[in-house]
Amino acid sequence: MFQKIGLIAEKYENIKESLMDPDVISDNKKYASLMREYKNISPIVEKYEEYLTCKRNMDEAKELLDAGGLEKDFREMVQQEFEENRDSIEKISEELKILLLPKDPNDDKNVIVEIRGGAGGEEAALFAGSLFRMYSMYGEARGWKTEILNENPTELGGYKEISFNIEGEGAYSCLKFESGVHRVQRVPETEAGGRIHTSTVTVAVLPEVEDVEVDINPTDLQIDTYRSGGAGGQHVNKTESAIRITHIPTGLVVECQDERSQHKNKDKAMKILRSRLYELKQREQNDKIASQRKLQVGTGDRSERIRTYNFPQGRVTDHRIGLTLYKIENIMNGDLTEIIEALNTADQAEKLAMSAEG
Repeated sequence: MFQKIGLIAEKYENIKESLMDPDVISDNKKYASLMREYKNISPIVEKYEEYLTCKRNMDEAKELLDAGGLEKDFREMVQQEFEENRDSIEKISEELKILLLPKDPNDDKNVIVEIRGGAGGEEAALFAGSLFRMYSMYGEARGWKTEILNENPTELGGYKEISFNIEGEGAYSCLKFESGVHRVQRVPETEAGGRIHTSTVTVAVLPEVEDVEVDINPTDLQIDTYRSGGAGGQHVNKTESAIRITHIPTGLVVECQDERSQHKNKDKAMKILRSRLYELKQREQNDKIASQRKLQVGTGDRSERIRTYNFPQGRVTDHRIGLTLYKIENIMNGDLTEIIEALNTADQAEKLAMSAEG
């Protein structure tokens, strides 16, 4: 492990020097690429320097203890310093193992989130709206920006489906484990009898990708325009500004009618299509790896039931890691930190176990 860290530290110094080179500074693309790499390996180098400081302090304390002849109070102080640094070294070593795990290349990307009502009709559509609010509030608390790309609202204020973009540092790393089926158990607002209904909503979290990352042949696209419409006459206009794009090789269909401008709707639809094609490609590549994973925290199986929101009991349960929290109101108001951290920790533990086996 430390041999690998030594090479990373050497690379870090080389990049640091390059970033001060006028030729590199004048080349925006090269500078941005090096800066990204520098930022990615900085936490490893900083943690390693912390490790070396503790190791140096521990070795100095050990030398003093081995030499003997110390007064009682001073010996106790040196012994304490030795033990504290030894414990710190153990802790830092574990942290370094996690930092050295292969990084998901999408972690720093913005995301496109697609939420669709599943089983449960209007109640599922209302819960889709609740989840959109939950993710928006989580993003807002982190200083992220949310923009609706496409929506299909219902008359009662829910969504048959809604797609939105979240821009913010590390958005994908935080939200990538939200893909899957979310189940809700509650007394519907539409139900007078007070019976608990179970409904489902599907969430897909896609990394936002640039044009250069996905090659789309224009001849593979069928683009149709139509008049936008919505619940209660929302978004209705007299021009055909709504866009439907069909990617013929895969059969993927994307619709966008949120903007009055056909051009803006096409841009938004292409953004969604690029991310869906990228995810499809990734899913195919990751199928073999995913089949070997034991925990199956996963980031791609939309058919898997991942979480239950039980309103009468005030609990939220994530089935992949067996986590149950009795603070449903806070969670629905965007307090997802505990769930997201637990999922990331479980994923790291699984990767560490796999690297130890390998």
